[in-house]
Amino acid sequence: MNHRWGVLLLTKGGFTRDPRTEKNPNKDAPAKKLDKKAAKGIFLRLGKYMLNHWPLFLLALLLALLSNHLALLGPRFSGDAIDIIAAENGVDFQAVWFTVGKMLACYIASGVLSYLLAILMIQLSQKIIYTMRRQLFEKLTSLPVGYFDTHATGDIISRISYDIDTVNSSLSHDLVQVMTSLYTVIGSLFFMWEISKPLIAVFAITVPISILFTRYRSKRVRPLFHRRSQKLGELNGYAEEMLSGNKTIRAYNREDEIVGRFDRRNTDAMDAYYKAEYYGATLGPSVNFINNLSISLVMIFGGILYMFSQSGTAKIGSLFFITLGGVAQFVQYSRKFAGPINEFANIFNELQSAFAAAERIFRIMDEEPEKADLPDAAMLQNISGKVDLDRVTFGYTPDKTILYDLSVCAEPGKTIAIVGPTGAGKTTIINLLMRFYDANSGHIFIDDTEIQSIQRNSLRRAYTMVLQDTWLFHGTILENIVYGKEGASMEEVKAAAHAARIDTYIEHLPNGYDTVLSDDGVNISKGQKQLITIARAMLSESNMLILDEATSNVDSRTEIKIQQAMSELMRGRTCFVIAHRLSTIQNADLILVLQNGRITERGNHETLMRLGEFYSTLYNSQFT
Repeated sequence: MNHRWGVLLLTKGGFTRDPRTEKNPNKDAPAKKLDKKAAKGIFLRLGKYMLNHWPLFLLALLLALLSNHLALLGPRFSGDAIDIIAAENGVDFQAVWFTVGKMLACYIASGVLSYLLAILMIQLSQKIIYTMRRQLFEKLTSLPVGYFDTHATGDIISRISYDIDTVNSSLSHDLVQVMTSLYTVIGSLFFMWEISKPLIAVFAITVPISILFTRYRSKRVRPLFHRRSQKLGELNGYAEEMLSGNKTIRAYNREDEIVGRFDRRNTDAMDAYYKAEYYGATLGPSVNFINNLSISLVMIFGGILYMFSQSGTAKIGSLFFITLGGVAQFVQYSRKFAGPINEFANIFNELQSAFAAAERIFRIMDEEPEKADLPDAAMLQNISGKVDLDRVTFGYTPDKTILYDLSVCAEPGKTIAIVGPTGAGKTTIINLLMRFYDANSGHIFIDDTEIQSIQRNSLRRAYTMVLQDTWLFHGTILENIVYGKEGASMEEVKAAAHAARIDTYIEHLPNGYDTVLSDDGVNISKGQKQLITIARAMLSESNMLILDEATSNVDSRTEIKIQQAMSELMRGRTCFVIAHRLSTIQNADLILVLQNGRITERGNHETLMRLGEFYSTLYNSQFT
């Protein structure tokens, strides 16, 4: 796992999330109707996933064509057998059985090829879904942090899982089915043309009706499937948000209210699903009725032509001549001709659902990635740790400024503490230092080099972060600690755990450092999670450190021990500390008091206490 994606994952829990950026986190863009150009673009992009595995795709197409071709020969042999039986000079049973044998051979071979095709399509579909998910996840790793601040996690997960599954189920089967159906339609039309040209006139009426009805219905149904995907994404986002806050919900006895809100979203999703399926499901039976009507007309007019042929009204070789076997053949080919049209109408629901899901997936893939580094961006090397913020102004949105004309100079090895009321902009400063966001105006320097001219990966590796909202991944305790330094030895890990005062707890676990943590470490306490993240930071060799309420989840006795360890961790590093407990920052070299996006006080602890303003009032309120 690369360092940058690790930094992005650290945002889970709210480090970079700011309520000002969450205009509508649980809602996607409103459902809109896909125009022809957009639908064509989606179709072509989906086709590329098939062509990425072109050997399997061509083999599947070949098997499908052979299977359909053999199936087309079956009615021809069955019609020949009927003509042999209906012959006036007696029945040649040997010829009948031979013809029937050829018909059975064609159908059996067609069935075997269809079976092989089904197996092949399973393999192809798994390769496609793997490729699409990988590309989507890679795209997510390249998006700016601001994207995750404004989009619900559950909705993103819905696109990775549900939407891709929807696309895959349609792409792996329906696309090949549509293409091979075209061959069946053309082949059936060719054989019908050979049997009886007048009977083809029936389809000159029914086929246009079927096509026009399908086009009309598709324009009505496609937005409904888009809305279905959107509502399911909103439902997943809400469920993820509520489940993550389950303890808080129970503590405030708000279960009934939360369930009521879920019911409303569940009802919206159910209604959207019902409308999409209901109006989509009417298409298949309607087209099927039109096709059955065409077959009925074929049988009626075919029977009339046969009677004319038998009565001698039509001469042998005439345009209107047809045998009994020819009528049987034509009826079977007419079903094969109408079948793909009807089948396309039946899979139309899946295609519409797949297009709606694909649009949501491609919308992520088309998002602008994090702004690229400048072509001549440099790698940070031999960092001393000097950080300068020169008249920095920033706002998450154009109409709301968070920081105003901020100027700070952090000398190498010094500790800068940032205090202030909630919403003052403390975490925003950290976001700018890490280049999760870029300042609207002003400049930020590291060792006199503006961070805009530094490679982001290099810049972020220069910092170590310990956050209030800890993040641990599913894996062993050892894996979570060495995340701070790949290739760290066991001795280094144990030394870091000892410095973080977590070694005794780990060694008393049944599996020690090999104990597996569940997702986000929910099987251990918050304090223990905090200590493991501190041990992770102990391994880091970066020259700059960011602490965001790093001891907020431990008791007072443990905090004293952690402070001693943190003093060792901070030694020789430039440190930025966000703190609400002022006891943790009394020894800071510089304390900044941030209010309404402006620095209102600055100095060390003694200086600010003598001023007798906000800092001293806050300090006295905590210790008096």
